[in-house]
Amino acid sequence: MRKAMVVSQLRTTEVSDPHVIAAMSHIAREDFVPAAQRSFAYADRGVQIDEGRALNAPLTTGRLLNVAHVTKADNVLLIGAATGYTAAVLAPLAGSVTAVEQNAKLAAMAKKNLAGVDNVKVETGSHADGWNASAPYSVIVVDGLVEQIPQTLIDQLSPDGRIVASILHDGVPRLALGRTAGGHVGYQYFADGGGCPLPGFEIAKSFKF
Repeated sequence: MRKAMVVSQLRTTEVSDPHVIAAMSHIAREDFVPAAQRSFAYADRGVQIDEGRALNAPLTTGRLLNVAHVTKADNVLLIGAATGYTAAVLAPLAGSVTAVEQNAKLAAMAKKNLAGVDNVKVETGSHADGWNASAPYSVIVVDGLVEQIPQTLIDQLSPDGRIVASILHDGVPRLALGRTAGGHVGYQYFADGGGCPLPGFEIAKSFKF
């Protein structure tokens, strides 16, 4: 099923980074989902894990990492560690990975699943706050669909940093690559759809008469 995922999902949708393909070919995604969901681990949709959360579809993860161009020179911040799958994929690509998860139960799962992966640290904290102690980051990966990217995360990017996420843009989920310039980030939306909701980034609803 993993081979079929790579062949039919990644290679047919512009996921061309050989390092991303190699990592996703190697990491056993079924080890990061509940036993009852293992038959769906490589399906082209989100997979329910626990605590009302779901892992992004493999294609969404692959497309985001493909444009992030992570290398061993990069210090990466992963927002939404969940059960640790995306951190495991990032580990062979990056120099170091700090994975933040605001749900304590999921953070504990991620730590267990990533035991022995030396260049990944799992921290429990607010998604929107990131993890300033290990900043600046050359790459930030927001592993889920969000309504907005807060300035707190942008402030943790290095001057030439990049951020990838699925952002609700004009009511439509869109995959985006952002690059820093003058303390701000400009986004390039490169695909519609994708991304399972990630809590912590909701826009406050204004009152209207």
